[in-house]
Amino acid sequence: MSILASRLSKIKPSPTIAVTTKAAELKAAGRDVIGLGAGEPDFDTPDWIKDAATAAMKAGQTKYTAVDGTPALKKAICEKFKRENGIDYTPDQITVGTGGKQVLYNALMASLNPGDEVIIPAPYWVSYPDMTILAEGTPVFVECGEQHGFKLQAADLDKAITPKTKWLILNSPSNPTGAAYTKAELKALTDVLMKHPHVWLMTDDIYEHLVYDGFEFATPVQVEPRLKDRTLTVNGVSKAYAMTGWRIGYAAGPKELIKAMGGIQSHSTSNPSSISQAAAVAALNGDQTFLNEWRRVYKERRDLVVGLLNQAEGITCPTPEGAFYVYASCAGCIGAETPDGKVIQSDSDFVTYLLETEGVAAVQGAAFGLSPYFRISYATSNKDLTEACARIQRACAALKKRAAA
Repeated sequence: MSILASRLSKIKPSPTIAVTTKAAELKAAGRDVIGLGAGEPDFDTPDWIKDAATAAMKAGQTKYTAVDGTPALKKAICEKFKRENGIDYTPDQITVGTGGKQVLYNALMASLNPGDEVIIPAPYWVSYPDMTILAEGTPVFVECGEQHGFKLQAADLDKAITPKTKWLILNSPSNPTGAAYTKAELKALTDVLMKHPHVWLMTDDIYEHLVYDGFEFATPVQVEPRLKDRTLTVNGVSKAYAMTGWRIGYAAGPKELIKAMGGIQSHSTSNPSSISQAAAVAALNGDQTFLNEWRRVYKERRDLVVGLLNQAEGITCPTPEGAFYVYASCAGCIGAETPDGKVIQSDSDFVTYLLETEGVAAVQGAAFGLSPYFRISYATSNKDLTEACARIQRACAALKKRAAA
């Protein structure tokens, strides 16, 4: 009898982490690799946030805290939701976890019974399906094609809902596509949810502040306040404040769910780092104007990558509204032959070809549930992005079209 639980046979390791690990291994072996797989800002955490952490340590804030967040951080989160989103929450409607991923996981563990269905628009962040499976739920994928901007359509949502549906997970701006829902698009979806009172909404807003071209971010409860009592609004400090390693995520929702999530956390990790929580208070309460410059840089990088990828043979790349990813189609390369005689049969083959021949690490669209695409993170320097795209252009130009049978 194996020591491993049978449930593990249903899940797979994170493909994005696998790509990052492979790129690091090749670099360590002396290969010239440009890693564009990690969803992590290349900016450093602002100094004033670090200073708050240092001050907390010097003040002796190095002990256990309340399991799901300090009073100071919960207060700052409530003020953030009021100030930025126009939504009122009280501290007992707030939970803080060790990253947004733990918050999402806690919510699914606290709410799913065996066989409950979770609607997950595809392309999706790689962890949504596996977290659902670990919580004994059933992922229900709804394909959201490029013709609709990779966004869930109201009619498709309505069709996917069954009596077993427990949650819809909505991520805007999206990882992996960067697609972001307008208020009108959200209203169409919330109108559907109002027709199905047994369906809850889990909205992942982690890229809220990374939107471009004057796009106005909205979270669903702003658009339809009547959904507040069955919505969990998830966010965190990792992306906007370049605090990925600090591991602080948070959510707001109904008290009963928040309490249950805290109970689960009390038996797993207990409280998030006390120092990280102090830093997160400073991040949320501090001057947010630095984000204007970061957004300017991200937009410049986005436009650079989109322009260069669209010059590559067989590649088409739409312009996303937010986050720091592009989701480019490699459909024009499928069926082509590499210089060493291999046939590109899938987006997985394509990204393997890029890594092996040109040292560019990207993530295949199959990992996110929609092929044939690949995701590139442009959260790196213009120099590396320009070189990476030049290598992709060269790799595409070297492919040979096979004659039709």
